[in-house]
Amino acid sequence: MSTQQDNDELLPTQTENYRVSEKKAVNELQNLDANDESLNKWKASLGLGQAELRFPDDKRTVIVQALVLQSGDHVIRMDVSNEKAIEELSKRTVSIKEGIEYTFKIEFVVQREVVSGLVFLQKLKRLNVTVERTEDMCGSFGPKYETQEKRFPVATAPSGMLARGVYNIRSRFVDDDGVVHLDWTWKLEIKKEW
Repeated sequence: MSTQQDNDELLPTQTENYRVSEKKAVNELQNLDANDESLNKWKASLGLGQAELRFPDDKRTVIVQALVLQSGDHVIRMDVSNEKAIEELSKRTVSIKEGIEYTFKIEFVVQREVVSGLVFLQKLKRLNVTVERTEDMCGSFGPKYETQEKRFPVATAPSGMLARGVYNIRSRFVDDDGVVHLDWTWKLEIKKEW
C-alpha cells in the first residue's frame, strides 16, 4: 500500500509562476486560426483531425503500452498495456547486469485529445530506502492512431557488491493537468552477469 510520502515523491516538479493553459477540445483547436497555413501544418503534425481511434472501447486518453529497457543486443519489453499485464509484471523480477549502459523508452498511444506536458516519473527503493528518483519530460502529444514513443537518455547501472540486489520501482506517467495515466510497480535485480 502506498503512503502519502510515496505519492508526494512521485509528483512532477512545478515551475514557479507556470500556469497550465485552459484545456480545449480537439475541434476547438482545429478551428483556431484556420487560415494560417503553417499553423494548419503544425496542427496536422499533432494528429488533429484524425477521427479513427486505435482503441475505440478504451476510454483512456493515454494508453501506455510498454516500457522497454535496452542495452546493446539485450532488449527487455515490459507490457503495461492493461491491468492483467501489470499484475504479471509485478510478480516477476527484471534482471540486468551491473555496470551496463542502458536506455529506456516508453511506448504509448494518445487518443481523443491533445495531452500536454507528459512526464515520466520513477522512484527506486532498496531495503525500503529511496535510492533514486527520476523525472523525465516527454512533451505534448496529439491524438494519433500510431504508437508514439519517448526514448530517455543513456544511463549506467550501478556496479559493485553493494549495488547488486533487488530494487523496488514505482513508475508513473502523468500530465500537466495532474492526470495520472499509469502508475505501476515492478522489480529490478542488478546481477553480476546477465
